[in-house]
Amino acid sequence: MDKRPSVDVLRLELTMIFHLLIVALVLGASVFWVFMIIDCATKEPASGNDKLIWILIVIFTHWIGALIYYFVRRPLRIAELGA
Repeated sequence: MDKRPSVDVLRLELTMIFHLLIVALVLGASVFWVFMIIDCATKEPASGNDKLIWILIVIFTHWIGALIYYFVRRPLRIAELGA
């Protein structure tokens, strides 16, 4: 008798692993998104409308806006204000 798992069992295991990876990525992106909203709301200077605009960008574009904020605005803010 052959003791190897069937193709259906292997396919099911791969599907479960794939779904777990997708769930982990979605949860990670959501945590990053919330962290960027908090960072923007607490550390952006209140002068002008920059803070409000960046918060709206991050909220309405979800993780893409959070990535834009993280790689574009955050380094500029840190260089300008040191915070």
